[in-house]
Formats: sequence, C-alpha cells, structure tokens
Amino acid sequence: MLQFKNISFGASSAVITSLAIIVGLAKTSSPQMNIIAALLIIALADNVSDSFGIHIHEESECDPAKEVTKTTLQNFFARLIITMVFILLIFALPLYIATLLSIVFGILIIVFLSYFIAKKQKVNPVASIFQHLIITTCVMVASFFLRELLSDLAYKFL
Repeated sequence: MLQFKNISFGASSAVITSLAIIVGLAKTSSPQMNIIAALLIIALADNVSDSFGIHIHEESECDPAKEVTKTTLQNFFARLIITMVFILLIFALPLYIATLLSIVFGILIIVFLSYFIAKKQKVNPVASIFQHLIITTCVMVASFFLRELLSDLAYKFL
C-alpha cells in the first residue's frame, strides 16, 4: 500500500532539486541537453543517495525490514517519476515553455504535499503552503543568481 509519508520526502526533494537545475541551467550553452543530463544524474545519484539515507534512518529506528524496504522504494520511485516528468517537459517543449511548466508543476506538487501534511497535522494549510513555497522560491531564485554570477565570472575570466 502506497503511504503518503513515504513519498512526501522524495516528491518534495525531486521538485526542489529539479527546479534548481532547470532554473540554474536554463541559459547555458546547449541548455536542454545540459538540463536533461543534470536531471538524469540527479535521478540516479541523488535519488539513490537520499533513498539510501532514508533506508539507513529507518533501520536505525529499528523498523521492520519490510517497512524499511517499502519506505525506501516508495521514496525512490516518487523521486524518479517526478524527475522523469521534468525531463519529459524539457525534452518535448521549447525551453522557455518547459521551464514555466516545470515551475508550475513543481509548485503544484509542493502545494499538494503541504496541504495534505497540514491537514494531517491539523494546522493551517495556508500557512504551511506559504512556508513551503517560500523555501521553493528561495532555491529557484538562488539558482538563478548563482547562474548569473557564474556566467559573469566565466565571461570575465575565461
């Protein structure tokens, strides 16, 4: 049985990481291929790393082996599926449109996760959504400015 708690970490992590890559690499040379390559690397390396971290954490909590495996796999596949949607958008659409749709898709996932977490915790969903969207936005803005800074440095020194 798919458990929300097992996919919420992977889903939010995939959104934040993917949006940072998309926004950060959108104006590089050969941006679509750079973004797709980076997302594929993230889909593999970062996903395995996070899933392994969750696996170790669950084991340290002395959870049953079946629960540990289920949690690990659900996290892994949540991240993989979401990252693949971002890759599909970047591959299939003009970059400007793909970037905008990726941001909308990512924000919708964060809103959805935040809403259900807030309802489960019996807290104000609007406050939870706002807090999580601020974090998501900060990562995208930081990625944008990091890209601009690196572009300026490359132009001046290379």
